[in-house]
This record gives sequence, C-alpha cells and structure tokens, in this order.
Amino acid sequence: MDIRYSCGPKDFSRYNTQETRKEFLIETLFTPGEVNAVYSHVDRMVTLGIMPVSDAVSIDQGIDVWHNFGTSYFLERRECGMFNVGGSGTVTVDGQVYELGYKDCLYITRGAKEVLFSSDHPAQPAKFYVVSAPAHCSYENKLIRIADAAKKPCGAAETSNQRVINQFIHPDVLKTCQLSMGMTVLAPGSVWNTMPAHTHERRMEVYFYFEVPENEVVFHFMGQPNETRHIVMQNEQAVISPSWSIHAGAGTSNYTFIWAMGGENQAFDDMDNIPTTELR
Repeated sequence: MDIRYSCGPKDFSRYNTQETRKEFLIETLFTPGEVNAVYSHVDRMVTLGIMPVSDAVSIDQGIDVWHNFGTSYFLERRECGMFNVGGSGTVTVDGQVYELGYKDCLYITRGAKEVLFSSDHPAQPAKFYVVSAPAHCSYENKLIRIADAAKKPCGAAETSNQRVINQFIHPDVLKTCQLSMGMTVLAPGSVWNTMPAHTHERRMEVYFYFEVPENEVVFHFMGQPNETRHIVMQNEQAVISPSWSIHAGAGTSNYTFIWAMGGENQAFDDMDNIPTTELR
C-alpha cells in the first residue's frame, strides 16, 4: 500500500511537476487479480482499485491491516463506498452477495469483516473503484444502481460545463458516518467540471476520472485559489485534493468522474466559492 504524507499549501507552492504528481496523483488503480491501495493522511482516506479476473479478491489482499490501521480487519473502524467501472461483477459482504453492473454503487458500513470481489466474465473483468474513510458508527449496507441515484442537472452548453451530478452515497439517499460519493457526467461538447471553482475547508476530496477517450486527457487544477497548479491526467486515474485546494478540471473531450468526500460534515453546499476572475 502506497502511503502519502500530505503537504501544506506553503510547501506545495514550491513543488515542481514531478513532486506534484508523486504527492497527489494516483496513476495506476487496476491490475488484474490485485488490490492497489493508496493511504492518504489527508483525513486518512484510502483509495483502492480492485480488478478480479478468474478468482475472487479480498479487500484485505496485500494489505498489512494491523501495521497500517491498528485493527484486525480493514473495515473494523472504517466504512467504504465503491463503483463498478468495468464488466459486471459481484461483491460478497459477510456472505451477502451484491451484483453490480456498470456504474452501480455499493456502500459498506463499518464492521464488515469479509469483503470479496468477483467478475462475472474473466474476459470482461469488473473494475471496482473503492474509497474508504474512518467511521465511528455503523449503519446499513446498501446497493444503489445508477438508475436510482439522485440526479442534479447543472451547468450549461454555452459555458462548456453542462453536466449531471448523480448523488449515490449522500445524506439525501442514505445514512453514512462521514463518507459521501457521487458521479458527475459531462454532456458531449462540455469539458469543464466544478466551475466556478471552490474549496471546502471542512472536507477533503478525491476525484477519479474515467470514460476519458483514448489519446485525450483531463487537466486537473488544484492549489490555493491565488496560486494554482495543474496535473495532466489520463483515463482511470485519481487525484487527492486537500481541503485547502480547489478541485476543478477541463478535458480535451467530455468525460465522467467520481467524487468522494470526507471530513467534518456532509453538507454538500458547504463550500467557499471563488469567482473565476480571481483565480491565479
């Protein structure tokens, strides 16, 4: 498991391109038959990519749980949410089987001991994108299909940011300890996300970009509003965004991204907006 000890905004202002990518970019998430995990000390969020092929894969596979978390199993003091961004597959949680199609979401509450991931068809393996946050209470596991997500259209074609925010793990949909997750789908011809830019000092965020066409990229913007930086991202990569940083992007094509938040609250509108003309 890759561990990231995050920096503050003062140090970040001196980072070059390579240092910025090493600290915040998660380049490889999906490896056949393995669990790829990045543990960020920003709100102690863990980002995982799990791609089972012929055999089931455990969420604990390859992770020294006691050494990294001081617990006997991964979700003993954690909750997690996941999306399937590959072929159809199943997630088995303490014997309960959940079937996930493309873009379906599953929330797993604190205390789940055994979590196994499988693909229905090895030639078209499932790809489970997972984010986990610390949790002090337990609720209920829940499968949320893409058709059942709370859909919030926003933006406009005239400003190249027409999109639909799909809320899955969200207070309006189900109860969680602190984790919130959703999926934003940009319309054809739209490339900008999360504009006007904002920060939320009380929450951090992780963005996962996918459905980025071959040979296209997304320029992800981060940093303090008065001193921004960018990371050039490709398909199926994620980026860690601390609370002091903006998180916005523009692609050379339309695309889709999954956002995950954790921190002091779950108030979706609790953000500090920055007029676009004030960005530097």
